[in-house]
Amino acid sequence: SFAYFTIKDRLPQILTRVIDTLHRHKNEFFEEHGEKGVEAEKRAISFLSKLRNELQTDKPVTPLEDELPDAVLWNQYLDYQRSLPNGSGEPSWFQSPWLYVECYMYRRIHAALAQNPPIDNFDVFKEGKAQNFFESQEAVIALCTYFQELLKNIKDLDEKRLQEELFKLLQVSLWGNKCDLSFSAGEDSSQKSSPLQSLENMVPYILVNDMEKVWSLLVNAKKNRTERSNVRVDIILDNAGFELVSDLVLADFLLSSKLADEVYFHGKSIPWYVSDTTKHDFNWTIKQLESANHMWMSRCGINWEGNLKKGIWVFHDHMFWTLPHDFSSMSEVAPDLYAELQKSNLLLFKGDLNYRKLTGDRKWEYSVPFHQALNKFHPAPLCSLRTLKSDTQVGLKPGQGEQIQASEPEWMVSGKYGVVQFDGGL
Repeated sequence: SFAYFTIKDRLPQILTRVIDTLHRHKNEFFEEHGEKGVEAEKRAISFLSKLRNELQTDKPVTPLEDELPDAVLWNQYLDYQRSLPNGSGEPSWFQSPWLYVECYMYRRIHAALAQNPPIDNFDVFKEGKAQNFFESQEAVIALCTYFQELLKNIKDLDEKRLQEELFKLLQVSLWGNKCDLSFSAGEDSSQKSSPLQSLENMVPYILVNDMEKVWSLLVNAKKNRTERSNVRVDIILDNAGFELVSDLVLADFLLSSKLADEVYFHGKSIPWYVSDTTKHDFNWTIKQLESANHMWMSRCGINWEGNLKKGIWVFHDHMFWTLPHDFSSMSEVAPDLYAELQKSNLLLFKGDLNYRKLTGDRKWEYSVPFHQALNKFHPAPLCSLRTLKSDTQVGLKPGQGEQIQASEPEWMVSGKYGVVQFDGGL
């Protein structure tokens, strides 16, 4: 299965790259922290080499031994896996749900650093994220330029034009999700060309296209808003780099077109899945744009910094996003986060990992309704913007998945297809 290939080949490659990254920063750790830095680097590498060996030899998954705030929840989850009636009793790397062991690996990478001060705040994936951003410069410039031109006459656009522009930017944000470093095990996956030129040609690859539903929800929310009620959109982020810029442009468009009054961004509280957005990545990206020597890039950065200062953009991170749980357990495991999401008019979930957690990462029949696969997860109306990189997919028309499967066996994992999949909730 694709899961087997991921655990057997891709995860050890990612661990090897992490170890290599720490080796390469040895001198920097010495310059900053002296011998203590070098000792910490050695300990972290030994911890990660042991982890890689456990993974490759299918050892049992062990409880976390660190004192980090989420360790108790992780260890409870391991107990839960041990108690499953169809399990073998001791979950191991190759005999456990893919989603669980993959998340567990990233949590162990975090522990390797967190337990080894003074390098405990070092993000082993930071370089790759920055590289993806810089290598996508042309695409970022094209998008910022397009958007700043659009802003000049956004006040005069009629509903039809506004709808067209929303659909365009939703698609840019959807296909921006191709730039995924955990998927390529850290290989280059930057966006090289203008993301706007090929949108027309990409429409046939959107297997479920609920953009109309998103539009009518936003338009109705705008019409029904009162003095006291703001229209709020939440974006549950995926990758840093080009994808994040496409999400920020979409968020700015929602505010500038008055389709929303405030946007909340949800990122990861620790480095995750190689390229996922942390608070540091979020702030760093806006700073990079602000200081760019390209007029429209820096205009975007300055405006976005302003949105954060005004409080109409808010960045949130919560440890639930880096736990192994499906979202259907959020109301139980993280009631505070669930209550926060209930304040939203629309939740936009970016990317493949969020989709896997929305649907419980099960091998569903393709035609099972999205609503059913969400398993009662309904804090607010939600939409998934996702390019397919794992073999779970629901909500297709009868026969649609089978038909593609016949000519393209890899369709679910190639990143070639996408969905804009909406669920209005109750």
